[in-house]
Amino acid sequence: MPAKVVVVGSLNMDLVTRAGRLPRAGETLIGQSFFTVPGGKGANQAVASARLGGNVAMIGCVGSDAYGAELRDALLVEGIDCQAVSQVDGSSGVALIVVDDSSQNAIVIVAGSNGQLMPAVVHSFDAVLQSADVIVCQLEVPMATVAHTLKRGRELGKTVILNPAPASGPLPDDWYASIDYLIPNESEASALSGVVVDSLETAKVAATRLIKAGAGKVIVTLGAQGALFANGRDFEHLLAPQVKAIDTTAAGDTFVGGFAAALASGKSEAEAIRFGQVAAALSVTRAGAQPSIPTLHDVQGFVSA
Repeated sequence: MPAKVVVVGSLNMDLVTRAGRLPRAGETLIGQSFFTVPGGKGANQAVASARLGGNVAMIGCVGSDAYGAELRDALLVEGIDCQAVSQVDGSSGVALIVVDDSSQNAIVIVAGSNGQLMPAVVHSFDAVLQSADVIVCQLEVPMATVAHTLKRGRELGKTVILNPAPASGPLPDDWYASIDYLIPNESEASALSGVVVDSLETAKVAATRLIKAGAGKVIVTLGAQGALFANGRDFEHLLAPQVKAIDTTAAGDTFVGGFAAALASGKSEAEAIRFGQVAAALSVTRAGAQPSIPTLHDVQGFVSA
């Protein structure tokens, strides 16, 4: 059985509309289409890891509404261990997403049940964390819960990945020592480091600051420009596969999930990054969050083509 990836994070129902462009403040646009699809950064990363070869467990909370059952069922269909996905009273998390004709998106998130994933809940499923090889976190659940998970992952000697999304400012100083791989995109790297990341060179400056803050290694994802890997000694710029983008929703989550699955399977860091990049590239050629995430077979076919 492949090594286990445990994802601690959010589950949202994505309410997605497409429009010619993103609306300005106070403006009403006529949309082109609407659909609902399971999402949430935590669930997306869990699905990505599972489809891309990982043995995955999820720790999270869903609401007592119809969305809650649908979100949990979507994980079960992927073969994800959901013993630690708890149902709580109230609404499930939702994300309101607008995608424009250039495949850019704007997203508003309502935490709902994700706000009830408290440290005590994660602690009650400590055996799941103990079974992990790789633990993955994001920032769509309470900060105290992320802090608990990072610290516990370090205590257990697990490989700990933090995708600091969404990021509105620096991380708490005491988090960094528990993070093996910090994976921000350009805007998140800017928020965390105080450096405006708008080029490969500024990404290097930001990554250096984050490593000096205590992060083990940093991967700054740069969209179509690839990814920058920094380990405190060297930098490596890994170019992204060139594809025609349809929808960038969940591309970052696909990268993180693919990277985690590959790392857990024993691939080298560079191999795991390239694997995640191919998976993310395939995801942007398809619409939606979880529906866009490719399988291991898809990635192997792309690589061998």
